[in-house]
Amino acid sequence: MTKEVVIIGGGIGGIYVLRNLLAKKDAVKEGLHLTLIKREKSGWVSVCGLPFALRGWYGIDKTEINKPQFFLDQGVDFRTGSEVTKINVEENSVVTLRTGEVLRYDYLIIATGRKPAVPAVVEKTNLEGVYTFNNEDDARKIEAAMKDAKNAFVYGHGIGGIQVASAFSARGLKTTLFGRPPSLIASRLDPDMGDMLKEWLEKAGIRFILDSEKGITAIKGDGGRVKSVVIGEEEIPADVVVISMGKKPDVSLAKEAGIEIGEESHGIVTDSAMHVKKGRRYVSNVYSVGDCVEVIDGITHRPRLNQAAFAAVVQAKVVTDNVFSDIRGQLDLYSSYEPSLGPTAADFAGLLVGSVGVTSEAASRAGLKTVSGKATKLTKARYFPGAKPLTLKLIFDAYTKKLIGAQMLGEATVAERVNELAVAIYAGITAAEMRNMERCYDPSLALLIDVTIDAAEAAMGITAVY
Repeated sequence: MTKEVVIIGGGIGGIYVLRNLLAKKDAVKEGLHLTLIKREKSGWVSVCGLPFALRGWYGIDKTEINKPQFFLDQGVDFRTGSEVTKINVEENSVVTLRTGEVLRYDYLIIATGRKPAVPAVVEKTNLEGVYTFNNEDDARKIEAAMKDAKNAFVYGHGIGGIQVASAFSARGLKTTLFGRPPSLIASRLDPDMGDMLKEWLEKAGIRFILDSEKGITAIKGDGGRVKSVVIGEEEIPADVVVISMGKKPDVSLAKEAGIEIGEESHGIVTDSAMHVKKGRRYVSNVYSVGDCVEVIDGITHRPRLNQAAFAAVVQAKVVTDNVFSDIRGQLDLYSSYEPSLGPTAADFAGLLVGSVGVTSEAASRAGLKTVSGKATKLTKARYFPGAKPLTLKLIFDAYTKKLIGAQMLGEATVAERVNELAVAIYAGITAAEMRNMERCYDPSLALLIDVTIDAAEAAMGITAVY
């Protein structure tokens, strides 16, 4: 009998489970029928590409990688503009749709993603020009509002908020960003590194208000459109307002079905195979992936969220492997999702920012003592055209001296360094080993003594003499 797989959610997690299953569909003798249900009317959209579309680098339409018809042509029951209203795990695996239709499944993947966190003062407003930034529909509204706008206001000093602020500034809008201390992207950067990012963005024309005492006290409008935002006693002109103060896991469906939700992260609890948990057991034919899922931190071993595309892609591989392992009865196909290090890279107004592992503050909260070293150096020989400075901070466990975190800012070579240092953390490389490791050299590509060496020596208390 044909195996039925139902995927709830068409974000990166759900789409990659679908893509992976399609690639192996012919290997299922019984046959494999795939259904994907998503609220949006689009197909596969690269949400990560939307901030750059707002900068004007390309049109928002370019971010739709595959239209729904692409999947329909491959035999997928690809349902857009639709929504699941109930999951019933007990009654022979039943999903009830808003239309009243009931779908039975052999395997269910919950990929419901995230929803924006919104302060009460914003929830009460119905003014035009006030938006969240969570999907392509939001991006279209923001882009339309930008055309006649002169002043922009962003609430949120994480990656999403800064990307939107960078887009506004790049398009000539006078931009103010409001957030809480201590610094920018506090979940990924220590204050000293966050302050460097803030200084760069201030030069790009963005004004920052980072204040723990003040909050948005009012959003004022004129003729039904937003006019200004009041912070404390100051009224800030704003023709467009974007709220990007964080994303909450969208777990309402799972919670109503009795699936366990993490107390700290508020994400769906899974085992390493990505099975969801209900009561005292993990459900063998129900999985969850993506922004709605709780993960285990690779350094602190505590539960947290990792709402990033790279995490969803890996989780989707694990789910695909385990669905086929179950269908075919082959244990050698089984795989697991390892604790997360959260490698991150982003472009803010031309400054590349990267991080992996823990920040000093996160390590301290987990009871880990650390030593760190920071260095700034060019990415290639000083006499070579295109040489740019890069600042690197390395964080080591104070006792083992193993690398547990890295942060960097520069105009080049950031993403590849993040990946390199993620491997170093997984391998348990120490500061001494990093210092004495041979590295490639060519004056057009790299320095003879890389910034990594200087940062490791700084953590060891060694003064560089090169």
